[in-house]
Amino acid sequence: MTPFASRAVRLVAPALALLLILALALPASAQGFGRNKVQYENFDFRSFDTPHFTFYYYPEAEQAVQDAARMAERWYQRHSRTYLNAFEGRKPIIFYANDADFQQTNVIQGQLGEGTGGVTEGLKQRVVMPLTGNYADTDHVLGHELVHSFQYDIALSKLDTLGFNLGLMPLWMIEGTAEYLSVGRRDAHTAMWLRDAVMREDIPSIKDLSTGRYFPYRYGQAVMAFIGGTYGDAAVANLYRMAGRTGVDSAFVYTLGITSDSLSSNWHQAIRETYLPEMEGRTPPDSAGRLVLAKSIDGGDINIAPALSPDGRYVAYLSERDLFNINLFIADAATGQTVQKLRETAGDPHFDAIRFIASSGTWSPDGKKFAFITFVEGDNEISIYNAEQRKIERRFTVGGVGAMSNPAWGPDGRTIAFSGLDGGVSDLYLLDVETNEVQQLTSDRYADMQPTWSPDGGTIAFVTDRGPDGTNFETLDYAEERIAFYHLDGDSISVRVPFAGAMHHNVQYSPDGRSIFFISDQDGFKDIYRQELASGDLFRITNVKTGVSGITAMSPALTVSRETGRMLFSVFSDNEYNVYGLEADETVGEPIVQDGLVQTPVALVLPPVGAVNTGLVAAYMRDASSDLPDDLSFDSRPYSARLKLDWIAPPTVGAGVGSGPFGRAAIQGGVAAGFSDVLGNHNLVLVAQANGTFKDIGGQAVYTNLRNRYNWGGG
Repeated sequence: MTPFASRAVRLVAPALALLLILALALPASAQGFGRNKVQYENFDFRSFDTPHFTFYYYPEAEQAVQDAARMAERWYQRHSRTYLNAFEGRKPIIFYANDADFQQTNVIQGQLGEGTGGVTEGLKQRVVMPLTGNYADTDHVLGHELVHSFQYDIALSKLDTLGFNLGLMPLWMIEGTAEYLSVGRRDAHTAMWLRDAVMREDIPSIKDLSTGRYFPYRYGQAVMAFIGGTYGDAAVANLYRMAGRTGVDSAFVYTLGITSDSLSSNWHQAIRETYLPEMEGRTPPDSAGRLVLAKSIDGGDINIAPALSPDGRYVAYLSERDLFNINLFIADAATGQTVQKLRETAGDPHFDAIRFIASSGTWSPDGKKFAFITFVEGDNEISIYNAEQRKIERRFTVGGVGAMSNPAWGPDGRTIAFSGLDGGVSDLYLLDVETNEVQQLTSDRYADMQPTWSPDGGTIAFVTDRGPDGTNFETLDYAEERIAFYHLDGDSISVRVPFAGAMHHNVQYSPDGRSIFFISDQDGFKDIYRQELASGDLFRITNVKTGVSGITAMSPALTVSRETGRMLFSVFSDNEYNVYGLEADETVGEPIVQDGLVQTPVALVLPPVGAVNTGLVAAYMRDASSDLPDDLSFDSRPYSARLKLDWIAPPTVGAGVGSGPFGRAAIQGGVAAGFSDVLGNHNLVLVAQANGTFKDIGGQAVYTNLRNRYNWGGG
């Protein structure tokens, strides 16, 4: 986005001069005024009300937003019970159809990266977020952000006479609470982080969490889960209220009757007692396979989304080894040595950034070209990189599909399958790179992600929540991700659930097409498994103490060469993501015999394990329908841009009388205030200043319009 910032700001000269003057006088919180991002698209926003929220959206996302409104009202009931708090008025929630659109929002000043799933801001207590294409993920992010909405409502309440101070709240407590209250304690991804900390003997104390050294979301969630499981979930809410008045250390004593040091010791002991027995007999991360991509070889701390060339000789991957951003590299798959790198994303005129968290790339069948997803001027594109000529030779956009992920090049050499978002819903598409024609394969509310081709080109395997016992859109009860197959010859879909109640993702075919490989957390650890398609027999490929994983639980982490069967996968260990390899004869695996029982694995539970089914959070996480509103009205109306107060600069006032025969009364002082609409598109700053007699009182007004690509203003 950076290359476009300079040409986005076009203010008339008087207004620009006044803004420069105001920047010197206004408080730091107000100096974000005028620092805008590019609006590549004009969104035709509408709005509707529910009992506790006003929703803002544009028509293409109407169905998904109406479903999200039901989610929000369900979360309101849950969080209201937890915090024993009720909103006095409706809170605004602003939805974008996908993350590429979301990055253009003016609600939040400054750039938003791919890693920002949503934001709750304090001025107007707005929640702003993109739809993810996966209802379960959207619900999680919405639940997380609405925890923040309750936190703001409590902190900024007019009824508070004791002086709640948000500045006393550490980030780990704010974000950790939001994660715990929206996810609960069954979380294989956070448990993986804790097991890694146990192995490194680097479990942070509660005081350590405030240093910024440790990831606040994962460790904060684990602490709040421990508090909720030990002292009851009401203690989580009470701790927040007390910490805002006394600070965290005193809040532990007043609320829980224990010091932070003692609480840390108890938490550490529970982590070790929970996970150390579970890790016994499992493979250390550094023995998961042959180390291929790591900082010690020629990579970075983060080496993710590996994609093997068809012959298995090269691997394309994404890494931060250049320090400034995530970039695409091509390395020798045997030695890990870099052989090519894409031009720096900050200086490449073709795109703004590479999609890296939820997507990997794909090689053409001849191994000469590589396709990956980029952010370009408010949309996603499929970029084709010519590895022989070392340049991007073609770029594809798909009308109506604002976000894309996980392209998969078909065996015919001309068709690329990908997952695309239209209206906040993910579906499967086919792109013909010769004719530029696009065919949509699926069209419904189910999540359809991570497609991959069978060797004969007749079937596309993908990850979904459809099928028997799949996601129920009436009750908004979500199924764990499972594996599906789109059969192109009959336009039909079949579904497989290798492990009942477990997550499955990142499907890959064996070269002969008789087996599939995938990642699952069926025993609480994220590992690679193989299933023979004819018999259904299952085999374990890895047995790692931490997990086979990318940055998020669903990030692609596995790749198999379509010709040789060589396998590469990323493993989380020592706070890093390194890539390991296995040869084809090492991917047969050990047979798995299932007993038919579906139980919650200890390895994915955040301690204390005994509280997994108790408390407020556990109760609402297992009952999707209890707080769901019976009937909501979605009477929408066109968006009305009404300006409301955002901030007031601290006023200054002074008065005096001069001495001598010509002495005069004089006044000095000033005040400034800022106003904007809900979407942040219209901004007004008013300034009044006095410096001398009453004749020296003046005022200034500056208006800026950020709604379109070219901004304008006057004053």
